[in-house]
Amino acid sequence: METEAFIRSLASSAQPVRRLQPPAWRAVVWFTISLAYAGLIAFFMGLRPDFHAEMAEPRFLIEIGACLLTSMMAAAAAFCAGCPGRPLWERFAPLPFVAIWLASLGEGCWQDWIRSGAGGFHIESDLICLPIIFAIGLVPGVLIFAMIRRGAPIAPYSTTGLAALAAAALAAAALRLTHIPDTSAMVLVWQFGSVAVLSALAAIFGRQLLRWPKRGDITKLA
Repeated sequence: METEAFIRSLASSAQPVRRLQPPAWRAVVWFTISLAYAGLIAFFMGLRPDFHAEMAEPRFLIEIGACLLTSMMAAAAAFCAGCPGRPLWERFAPLPFVAIWLASLGEGCWQDWIRSGAGGFHIESDLICLPIIFAIGLVPGVLIFAMIRRGAPIAPYSTTGLAALAAAALAAAALRLTHIPDTSAMVLVWQFGSVAVLSALAAIFGRQLLRWPKRGDITKLA
């Protein structure tokens, strides 16, 4: 088939395509829905007994704020990663807020050291954090995955990793409002660690979760 005839055949069978909203707008939509869901889950799980006292602590507020901003910026970065032509630096947008999150936990570890010495770094088994964060983040994770699949799978590993980070960080913020760990070191290992593990696992399976449609799939869509 000649090139012009081939182009005409493609144009004659092409279906209308609805343009995606900008990544920032999709991130706001996802974050608003997911934040409302996570808030309801935290409410039904029951707020921690010292909730009001903790909310008066600047470090706790910084930690929660860093979790939420990490979630939102990771979602925006995931949506940007599915848009051809976007700058590469956008995929690193959540890193400053991850650094603030880590710094707040590090400052908490330092304060625990000052108060209790080496006992402030006592870490007990709290494996329940991983399944709870996974369970809370499951609905936001499914939602953001359904949304990023509408974009182009040009960076599957970073896109899925960022999407999982967005859902897991939001779940960690909800868990922080309901669960009382013993020390900041416990939060660092079991809650932040769970977010890191879930994000890494999602990134590893990025190619399987996001892939270009096959020729037969394109034909079906047409």
